Amino acid sequence: MNIVEVNSLDAPGLDVYGALTEAQLRNRLEPEKGLFIAESPKVISVALDAGMQPVSLLCERKHIEGDARSIIARCPDDMPVYTGSRELLAQLTGYTLTRGVLCAMCRPLPLPPEEVCRNARRVVVLHGVVDTTNVGAIFRSAAALGIDAVLMTRDSCDPLNRRAVRVSMGSVFLVPWTWLSTEDGTPAGTIHKLKEMGFTTAAMALRHDNVSIDDPKLKAVERLALIMGTEGDGLPEAVIDASDLVVKIPMHHGVDSLNVGNAAAIAFWELAPSP
Repeated sequence: MNIVEVNSLDAPGLDVYGALTEAQLRNRLEPEKGLFIAESPKVISVALDAGMQPVSLLCERKHIEGDARSIIARCPDDMPVYTGSRELLAQLTGYTLTRGVLCAMCRPLPLPPEEVCRNARRVVVLHGVVDTTNVGAIFRSAAALGIDAVLMTRDSCDPLNRRAVRVSMGSVFLVPWTWLSTEDGTPAGTIHKLKEMGFTTAAMALRHDNVSIDDPKLKAVERLALIMGTEGDGLPEAVIDASDLVVKIPMHHGVDSLNVGNAAAIAFWELAPSP
């Protein structure tokens, strides 16, 4: 166990927990050196179970033989375990560590969409969804309700953002996901890519030609890609026009739509494939 006592915020190796931005952690210029931060013993354990590689750990002293003990036992003996007072760690991270344990991990390289979706029957595409809480919640629902994969357009929030990981309770490590890019870079190109992979595409949007989410023909589709849009503006018209179907969740009392995280949970439950 390589315990490193932290007495200064400038100590080597601590920048990943405080000084580096999420963009810097991703390290787009050298993706193989990218990192992400997992928080809380439960989430870190889920990440380790999924094969994520730890780089260092940060925790309060009391957690070394407490909440972090089982995690430390699963990490390399020479891996740094940084520790210090609660007050000092709060200065470093910018908030009080309520569960007291953070782990820096190597960011896995993204897989091609074709590989992630090879055997998938139900996938969700997050098109420009930028809120970290919504992305985390969608991943948690996807894992719980049988979605086989999550595809993200490049203008969406990074699923390995610290808050998204925390909100998902580690579900970002349970559901295969990757970025969905197209050669022409157009919104409609996303739909064409999905169709090339053999999916029927269903855009969740408010339009006159909507199909209700409980329509039996939706559940009967063999391979379905559900496309969900950004929190404010929804999906681009080009995406809706290019999709095979336009789907809505029926509303009452004059409410036009739900938060994208809540809508996703309802759609995932309703559209689970037939056995």
